[in-house]
Amino acid sequence: MPDDLTSPQPFSPRTAPAAIEDLRARLRGTRWPDAPEDAGWSLGTDLDYLRELVAYWADGFDWPAQEAALARLPRYRAALGGLGIHFVHARAVAPAGPVLPLILSHGWPDSFWRYTKVIPLLTDPGAHGGDPADAFDVVVPDMPGYGYSDRPAGPPLDTIAVAGLWAELMTLLGYERFGAAGGDMGSHVSRYLGLDHPERVVAVHRTDAGLPLFTGDPADLAPEERAWLASGAAWGADEGAYAAVQRTKPQTAAVGLNDSPAGLAAWIVEKLRAWSDCDGDVERSFTKDEILTNLTIYWLTGTIGSSMRMYRANAAIPPAQHARRVEVPSGFSLFRGDVVRPPRAWLERTTNLARVTEPERGGHFAPFEEPELYARELREFFRPYRKSATG
Repeated sequence: MPDDLTSPQPFSPRTAPAAIEDLRARLRGTRWPDAPEDAGWSLGTDLDYLRELVAYWADGFDWPAQEAALARLPRYRAALGGLGIHFVHARAVAPAGPVLPLILSHGWPDSFWRYTKVIPLLTDPGAHGGDPADAFDVVVPDMPGYGYSDRPAGPPLDTIAVAGLWAELMTLLGYERFGAAGGDMGSHVSRYLGLDHPERVVAVHRTDAGLPLFTGDPADLAPEERAWLASGAAWGADEGAYAAVQRTKPQTAAVGLNDSPAGLAAWIVEKLRAWSDCDGDVERSFTKDEILTNLTIYWLTGTIGSSMRMYRANAAIPPAQHARRVEVPSGFSLFRGDVVRPPRAWLERTTNLARVTEPERGGHFAPFEEPELYARELREFFRPYRKSATG
């Protein structure tokens, strides 16, 4: 790790042309598997769609233009826990009242990419149909092993450790108190920020509560909670093969996914389709350019293996940690197309529930799929807690 990262340093990577040409050559040389007629998405990624996407990635996708667009975000790297951490730090524009610092945590299979659309809506609400008084200072880090953050050389970090790093990051940026929000693994990071740093976190917002983890007597649960546990188990049986691989044998899969961009696309695009509110058409939620920006970040940084290893780290978190109740005020936006949405009874059992809503559109990647809706959810939830962060 470079020695100059003891304080945040501006960061704007430029991809060497040779790396782009290597990617294109690999895409053009893909050795395609066979598939049964009319298999579609029933056996995994639709081969016809993947061929179309790969052809565009090889000969139509303009990565330099996408890289330049990402460079317009205020991006930095800093040293935390012996790792170089990449993050966006976008300050509020023309605020009309107390500014609430907000740290947003992503999940898998993405990176800071998840929040790129929503950042300007949160920092400058007045320019996007909102109240300038709802402006945030927004911090969006890449978790270790994701995006442009360093890959841990030793054991992967779990979400508890990442929450600790984010608390350090907010201190480094001069924020004593702040809000936390996230989805997927970022939901767990935000939860542990509230659990382990309650004196600093004014409130926690999540788009999910994760898959149900309960080690007590099911008879103590409400009927809707027991139904949620059953639906989570059914979802895991039907859709959880990827997680079992990433939890148990991530290095085996990483060899192929880190070597074949077509394989990487197949692994990730199937999840973008299955977990978004797209009614089976992935491009209702993401354009090809948006999909390929996410994929190209994974490809160029070589982080598919390190991102998957975090599943193994999280699987080792002791059950007692999952049983802790979040006492910091908590809010949930349960978007219509997300997976295994929890009942209110579970949220009340596990958190100091202050607000729960069910937006009419959006899925697991809500900040990217429906940035206006997501921004509105955050503005409304955090509004009562602004003064407590600055007073």
